[in-house]
Amino acid sequence: MMLRTHTCGELTARQIKSQVTLCGWVDARRDHGNVIFIDVRDRWGKTQLVFHPESAREIHQSAEKLRPEYVIRVHGIVRERPAGTQNKKITTGEIEIHVEQLEILNPSEVPPFEILDDTAVSEELRLKYRYLDLRRPTMINRLKMRHQITKIVRDYFDENNFLEVETPMLTRSTPEGARDFLVPSRLDPGSFYALPQSPQLFKQILMISGLDRYFQLARCLRDEDLRADRQPEHTQIDVEMSFVSEDDVMQVIEGLLVRLIQEVRGIQLKTPFRRLRYQEAMDRFGSDKPDLRFSLEMIDVTSVLKDSELKVFQGIVKQGGVIKGLTTSDRNFSRGELDELTTFVQGFGAKGLAWFKVTPDGFESPIAKFVTPEQQQELKSTFGAKSGDMIFLVADQWLTTCLALGALRSHLGKVLGLLDPSKALSLLWVVDFPLFQWNEEEKKIDAVHHPFTAPQETDLAALEKEPTRVRARAYDIILNGTELGGGSIRIHQESVQKRVFQALGISSQEAEEKFGFLLKALRLGAPPHGGIALGLDRLCALLSGTDSIREVIAFPKTQKGSCPLTEAPSKVSEKQLKELKLQIKT
Repeated sequence: MMLRTHTCGELTARQIKSQVTLCGWVDARRDHGNVIFIDVRDRWGKTQLVFHPESAREIHQSAEKLRPEYVIRVHGIVRERPAGTQNKKITTGEIEIHVEQLEILNPSEVPPFEILDDTAVSEELRLKYRYLDLRRPTMINRLKMRHQITKIVRDYFDENNFLEVETPMLTRSTPEGARDFLVPSRLDPGSFYALPQSPQLFKQILMISGLDRYFQLARCLRDEDLRADRQPEHTQIDVEMSFVSEDDVMQVIEGLLVRLIQEVRGIQLKTPFRRLRYQEAMDRFGSDKPDLRFSLEMIDVTSVLKDSELKVFQGIVKQGGVIKGLTTSDRNFSRGELDELTTFVQGFGAKGLAWFKVTPDGFESPIAKFVTPEQQQELKSTFGAKSGDMIFLVADQWLTTCLALGALRSHLGKVLGLLDPSKALSLLWVVDFPLFQWNEEEKKIDAVHHPFTAPQETDLAALEKEPTRVRARAYDIILNGTELGGGSIRIHQESVQKRVFQALGISSQEAEEKFGFLLKALRLGAPPHGGIALGLDRLCALLSGTDSIREVIAFPKTQKGSCPLTEAPSKVSEKQLKELKLQIKT
């Protein structure tokens, strides 16, 4: 038999005069003379309880003991609230329960913080008492949205003939970019499993197996430095398809996002989504994940200033660098603010930030005297600047200039309030990424995405001699300036895969040792295939309007990778270490 007849969020005027039983947590208590009012709360909402001393004195005395977060069970009659006391903001605002029976199922100590949506509590304390934090309606609603999103995902892929397949959590260590979490084997001392950074190799093998269309809500684990948008364990919507081109994969994902955003946010998106080539995205916005809810585009002015009297500009241009800039309006920056912006771009590798204030009489700036009136006029014309506007310039090597100025663009977009409210969601694809990038620190070539991404066929000839010029058959989906997911057409021919490994400095012996099972599978009839992985946590965070994915994960880790609730990671016993043939050395 159920302990309750209804939840705390469903009773309305239709149930007036009904006998009901509710269970939940004491949310608030109010004493009005002899009459006690208690709000009882559960996942579905709140209901007001009334305790009258004249109708049931013993029950009234018990109600005097109730405190916040006591777990109770009540039985009583549904009645209409007196005129003027109704609460139209909640479903149960027309009624109240006149309690005839009260049972305290479990008392509660005084909680470390109030269960309120606007409670000013540190994240550390919230995570330590996550079970209390999750009682807050905002957190419940975020997890409800996450559930709704995952249900839509499963329904959508099922309707489109995808099979949901689970891949192993214990696998072998392979170089995929981040550090692996390792699990020692008890049965094979000295050997280790690795927790999967992604199901990449397995989903490719599923295509070689002939499954044709696969998806999974995949758990991914990476031992990497954390930020607000990273967790050591996260979930991705993992997708792979056979006999497809880039357009096929993008069309499927656009269909998914259109449905998700329509059902979750009530926003109708138009397809196809906008596409930007990587080079264009970097040149115009300084990012491979540009936020297009505001313009503030970057412009190359190398040709304008290469012959200026500024020796710094001259030197950079001679070394093959570029000069790029952007302009802002309707803001008079103080010298202190300009110094802060200079420090800001230096944090992204730039040597400094040049700025000019446009006035009716010319430019105002410590370096204005090094720019001729003709060059000033050409800059004004190039940027379309008018009196009162600011022009910001960064000069450095192409990538550093783009990244530093792109970061400044994003920063100014927030500071100046440039986000257009009518463009609540901005989705686009970034395509034609480079296949490789130069790792200056290690003096070697790295894969931009992963080593299984297919090169564009027209660039294959440059794979050995000019690898950094090779473009990838890769694509990222961007939502509001955040990379929501990335994917590619995969390499399905062993000969091409070996050439890519060689470009990455992976020897034939190492390739066979670490990827032999994949290479063998490629020899046995691998179809052309491609896919994508979308960050489920990031998607839920963006659609719920929060900046941190920790707000949409039930039990997240901190930025240091620890769990305040369970106090993980923790030490293990000597017995466990002996079973695994391990010793701790400090």
